[in-house]
Amino acid sequence: MVTGMGFCLPGLDEPVRSAEDLWAIASQGQSCLTSDGIYHSSVQVPREGFGKYVPGIPETFSKHFTKAHWFGLVSLAGAAADAGLDVLAGDLREAAVLVGRGSVDANVESYLRALNADAATITPADALDLYVGAEQAASPSDVAVVQSALARSTGPCFTAAAGCASSAVQLGTAFMMITTGVADLAVVSGVDVFNAGLVRKAQQLLRVAQRSAADAPDGTVPPELPSFDRPMRPYDRRAECVNFGEGAATLVLESREHAARRSGVSYGRILSFAMTRDGLAHPLASDESGAGLVAAVRRCLGGRWDVEDVPYIHGASDGDAMVTAFECNAIRELYGPAAAKLLMTSQEACFGHNGAPAGALGVALTLLMMQRGEVCPTANCEEPAEELPFDPVPGTRTRLLDIPLALNFTYQIGGVKNVILLGRP
Repeated sequence: MVTGMGFCLPGLDEPVRSAEDLWAIASQGQSCLTSDGIYHSSVQVPREGFGKYVPGIPETFSKHFTKAHWFGLVSLAGAAADAGLDVLAGDLREAAVLVGRGSVDANVESYLRALNADAATITPADALDLYVGAEQAASPSDVAVVQSALARSTGPCFTAAAGCASSAVQLGTAFMMITTGVADLAVVSGVDVFNAGLVRKAQQLLRVAQRSAADAPDGTVPPELPSFDRPMRPYDRRAECVNFGEGAATLVLESREHAARRSGVSYGRILSFAMTRDGLAHPLASDESGAGLVAAVRRCLGGRWDVEDVPYIHGASDGDAMVTAFECNAIRELYGPAAAKLLMTSQEACFGHNGAPAGALGVALTLLMMQRGEVCPTANCEEPAEELPFDPVPGTRTRLLDIPLALNFTYQIGGVKNVILLGRP
């Protein structure tokens, strides 16, 4: 059962931290993307301001926290409070602390500072600062370490790196831990930071590569260049780019018995999950047929549920034409003519494509829609692409729909397809 959710995502004025904040943005199809030469979104909080959201952390450690640390701590503290759990009182002491990470952008600065330090001339105080900073931030498991320290956790704690599917993978891990009795309480976070300067440099490099594409091996240079100088538009006929964001999303998962003992309230249930890979030799490729996604959905549903009983899917289109292509082909195969009645939306353009948080964020959004009986529109989708077999709910208003079951999709570069089946409380 999902009993709590917390976030640290870009907002219009203040960061999105609660379920209410999230719904206020997503239900109206609002976009928090900004442009300073490229479209992206960032959490606008001064470094020293994060402490008001997560008090009580010794400055010895907190002064070395990266944005990834703070994002993960803010979202975890918010999710625990939403679930009625007191972190400082030890309510998460026995919880599994599971984190998904895709990007290492936040780790590079601390890594380079320590690597380039001159041990012969540095002062002892500066050396200690660099040491603590590197120990806390030079590894992709850094967020899990600081989260478990905040919770004083004695339970399992580890990080999964599966790109944009990372937190979805960890939700599956938590599901298995709870259903097999390994744990009865877990907090699952997805956290990523994308350096805007790196995005700009990547576009420059791609433009150089494209000029000599004729001499490159087949498939090594994208046929179309991604553009970051315009807003992303999932499922829109003008979709041609992806905009990156940053932030974190955390969900609290409990066994039914654990939640009942403390009168915890459930947003909904994770019923099943599955993951497949397209099986292609190219590590950056994806099969446009959608066969891998179809296989993941059928494996997730098993022999217990029918796809016809799923009226809503939270898609993972980020504006990339290839993603939309394999989603469309998969939906046609799964639903046939009935696909025309299916509502399938994406809120990627609300906060930007934020990588590892995508799975946890998608589950949170889907559960809120199921709870309210309203489907959020696809943000920035105004003119749906003609090839869509499903209804993407364009515009800025929700659509009423009774949702007993829903699917949540997330993907990783390299053909990974992750599917989670959700049910009401």
